[in-house]
Amino acid sequence: MSAPTVRRRQLGASLRTLRESRGLTQDEVARRTDGKINGAKISRIETASTKPSAADVRKILDACGVEDEETRESLLRLTGGGSRPGWWTSWRSVLSPAYEDLISLESEAEQISTWQPVVIPGLLQTADYARQIITATAMDGAAPERVAALVQVRLARQAVLTGHNPLRLWAIIGESALRTRTDDPRLMRDQLSHLLAARTWPNVTIQVLRSSEPPHVGQTGAYSILGYGAYASLDVVHIESLTQALYVEGRENVVAYQDALSRLRSVALSSAETAELITKIRDEI
Repeated sequence: MSAPTVRRRQLGASLRTLRESRGLTQDEVARRTDGKINGAKISRIETASTKPSAADVRKILDACGVEDEETRESLLRLTGGGSRPGWWTSWRSVLSPAYEDLISLESEAEQISTWQPVVIPGLLQTADYARQIITATAMDGAAPERVAALVQVRLARQAVLTGHNPLRLWAIIGESALRTRTDDPRLMRDQLSHLLAARTWPNVTIQVLRSSEPPHVGQTGAYSILGYGAYASLDVVHIESLTQALYVEGRENVVAYQDALSRLRSVALSSAETAELITKIRDEI
C-alpha cells in the first residue's frame, strides 16, 4: 500500500479515536461544524477513502473539543497543512514521494524497531558511510550533487534520535554489515565508533546478530517497524527495495513482523556482547 494511504489511515484512525473517546457519533460531529462537513464525509475521512484538507481537520478537531496544540499539530501534519512545514520540504527536488512520506511518518513515530542484515541503519550512519552507501546503490548515475544532498537529508533525519522528545530506536544489525569493506579503512572505523557511541544513548538499543547463527526468520529480508505508542493500530512496517518502498499495514500483519523481531532479539548478542564485537571488529581494521 502506498505511503500517502498510510498517512491518511493514520489521520482517519486518530480522528475516529478522538471522536469515540468523547462519545460522539459522526452525525453529531457534523452538526457541530454547522453543516460545513456532513457525516458522510467524516466517514470517508475516518476510513481513509478521501484526503481531507487541513481546514476540514481543524473543523473536526474543534467539533470534538480537541484543544491540545501538540495533538492538533501532529494530526495537521498528516494533511500537509501543519503550521510548521516539515524540514524535508526544502529538499523535495531530490526526494522521491516515497522517501518524503517515510521521513514524515518517521517524524511522527514514538519508536522504531529495525532489522538490517547487511547495512548500518540510516539513523545510525555517519556522513562518509552514508555517502558510500548512497553512491553504491544509486541507479541514476549517482550525480555528485544529488548524492551530497541525499547525505544531508540522511543526517538531518537523525535529529529524531537527539532532538526534543527523541524516539526510541531498537536496531538489530547483521554482523556482515559491520564487516563492509571500503577503500578507506578509516570510514568503517569511524562508523563503528559511532555505533559504540550511539549505543550509550538512553533511547537507543543496538544488538548484533552473528553470521554464524543457524537459519532464522531474519533471512526473509530487512524491515523497520514504525510505532505510534498509544495509537498501536497505526503501527506500520516499512520495507525498502531497489525500486520502491512497501508498507505493510493491518494489526495482524504488523504483529507478525513484531514477533519475528522478538525472535531475532532473542538470538542476537546482548548489548554488552554487541559492544565487545563492534570494538573487536573496529580494532582489527
